[in-house]
Amino acid sequence: MKLAAIDTEKGPAVGVVVRDDVLDLTAAWPSLFGGRNGGAPATVLDLIASDGALSRLRTRLADPGSFPAEHVRSLGGVRLNAPLPTPGKLICVASNYAAHIEESGRSAPVDRHNITPWLFLKPPTTIVAPGAAILVPRDGQAIDWEVELAAVIGKPGKHIPAQRALDHVFGYTIINDISERRFKAPEGRPEREWDKFFDWLHGKWFDGFAPMGPWIVTADEIADPQALTLELRVNGRLRQRGSTAQMIYPVAELVAFASSIMTLMPGDVIATGTPQGVGAATGEFLRAGDVVECMVEGAGTLVNPVRAEDDP
Repeated sequence: MKLAAIDTEKGPAVGVVVRDDVLDLTAAWPSLFGGRNGGAPATVLDLIASDGALSRLRTRLADPGSFPAEHVRSLGGVRLNAPLPTPGKLICVASNYAAHIEESGRSAPVDRHNITPWLFLKPPTTIVAPGAAILVPRDGQAIDWEVELAAVIGKPGKHIPAQRALDHVFGYTIINDISERRFKAPEGRPEREWDKFFDWLHGKWFDGFAPMGPWIVTADEIADPQALTLELRVNGRLRQRGSTAQMIYPVAELVAFASSIMTLMPGDVIATGTPQGVGAATGEFLRAGDVVECMVEGAGTLVNPVRAEDDP
């Protein structure tokens, strides 16, 4: 099932996407389950956090022909928002593909079992919707792209064993982990030991630097999260192509490791890293007027234009 956040004349709503149509689930809830609008999810997070709601919905909507026709719209006529615009945590994984590590001029690890993943957080203000602009900051110098599969947590957990970790995954979406590779520091700044690391980290945090979407695909539709093709195009030109099979740490191990540090909650998002082909490898970066397309097999295509921060 594909679950989207949509805009309607009555406000934000949850949409179920089937081929080229969208069911306004929020509006259709009373006719599907009886009663008034009480209990109808207004956001995708409401649905994720509602115990048993997804299984009931899956049974009720097994036949798309049973959709209440008055609440079905054309996908092309619906505005999509980021499916989770304010997750409790947006956890990102750095350097999770060997070829990406190597194109950055470093050596990939030989054995993942004697090291740990590198996790960092992005603030919710980095998240923007499909079709929303990726903003080149006022002092932006080297704005880079990174297509990533993102896992959405459905069940809370701490110290989750890797063999049960995928049971905690509600579904999957796409994140474009945008980066400023040359964060502008004040002139004359004295060199400090950790400046390089924090400049890298600051370059991840600009507004709009985590486009998300176009929807969440429930986990039952992704038979194996480690067998998906990822692609990214800039102005139609293929820049990244890889497979989630190339991850150093698969999704289950990332969920397990993250939960060993912090309690994972419904609606938390883990972006699992990017394959080779980033702009930093060639010195080519995003500019105003570009269009970026991120595709993850089974999860859809996320498209965002690029514009300067101060442009109207």
